Amino acid sequence: MASGPGNPVYYAGGAALLLVCALKLPPLARRRRDPLLWSAFTQLFAGGCVMLLAAPRSIVALNRATGVTNCAALVVYAALTAYSGASLLLIIHWRPAPAERTRRAARWCVAAYSLAVLTVVVLFLAGHPAVEQVTLFDSYYANTPFIREMIVTYLLAHGVAAIANVTLCRRWSREVHGSLRAGLYLLVAAYLLHVGYDIARLVGVGARWTGHDLDFLIVQVSPRFAALSAVIGAVGYALPLVGPRAARTAQAVRQLRQLHPLWRLLRDVPTPGAIRSALPWWRTSWHMLLMSRKTALYDAILALAPYCDPAVRDAAYRTALSRCPDETSASASADAAMIVIALERQHADPDQVPGGAGTSAWRSKDLVPLSLALASPVVQDLRAHRFPAESSRP
Repeated sequence: MASGPGNPVYYAGGAALLLVCALKLPPLARRRRDPLLWSAFTQLFAGGCVMLLAAPRSIVALNRATGVTNCAALVVYAALTAYSGASLLLIIHWRPAPAERTRRAARWCVAAYSLAVLTVVVLFLAGHPAVEQVTLFDSYYANTPFIREMIVTYLLAHGVAAIANVTLCRRWSREVHGSLRAGLYLLVAAYLLHVGYDIARLVGVGARWTGHDLDFLIVQVSPRFAALSAVIGAVGYALPLVGPRAARTAQAVRQLRQLHPLWRLLRDVPTPGAIRSALPWWRTSWHMLLMSRKTALYDAILALAPYCDPAVRDAAYRTALSRCPDETSASASADAAMIVIALERQHADPDQVPGGAGTSAWRSKDLVPLSLALASPVVQDLRAHRFPAESSRP
């Protein structure tokens, strides 16, 4: 018979779950009484341990280390049952609901799955499985008293939790958006694979009850379901955690790129009294880089304020409106044109500051549209042919 997935498949799935589990440690240290965090930590830790211990090499090593035949089966199935309860408990705490309803459901979940774990242990001890089985424990002992009931108990406990989580995650996904919804979709897929795992094993065990041999479902099919579900589940739990942070970082990077034309234009503008410090990009967060860049641009525009001419802006605004009726775009183009002329005036006579500061002449106050407007036809014509309104001020 062809063998199932090798040890690396189990270890990769377990490592993925434990890696996400490690991401929960810092917030757990800060909020030690948060039931949601504890549920997430317990579920991920139990799932990672199940995958690591279910590898054939781990099964043999655990049996040898304890000296108890098939001890690994007991440990794995008890941990899998605990994982099932923890996964259901996590969704109960995670999904918004009235506090009393959440507490009541959590108590029932803890009680039911604690009883299931105890049942698995008692039935294993009562069954005395004396022949070591590394990959075919379920089918080999499918007709053994007590062990048969133990196998059905852990599979039913696992399947009930998986089906309940599929239902809860699907309902909740209709109420949320963004990375949380994407994470819930992935969790639905992972829990459906859990259901596939249980069905494959139950069919394999049932075949032994009727005198047939479908052991390939236990040896080859169900472990692949388990390994794939571990990876998808790890991503599903991690996505709502890292998704918003990644989205904010992507937004900061995008804004830095959008502000580059304006920064290239104004980076050499003298800003007396303003402190500019060079931040090394390789050890500074993108949000801090964006804040520093915006501050420097505001300082530069403030330094150009005495050179800003409202007449230049008004003329550019009328020209922009004649080309595009969008008032917001026309306003940004007019501001950009005024700043370009102000910069040229400062370069022409840096020592003479015109009277009457024009700080209120810049209307938009948003740097990104201002930067993008430097590529507008109005500003490009101005920079190429000298806008006529430039001479409106003596």
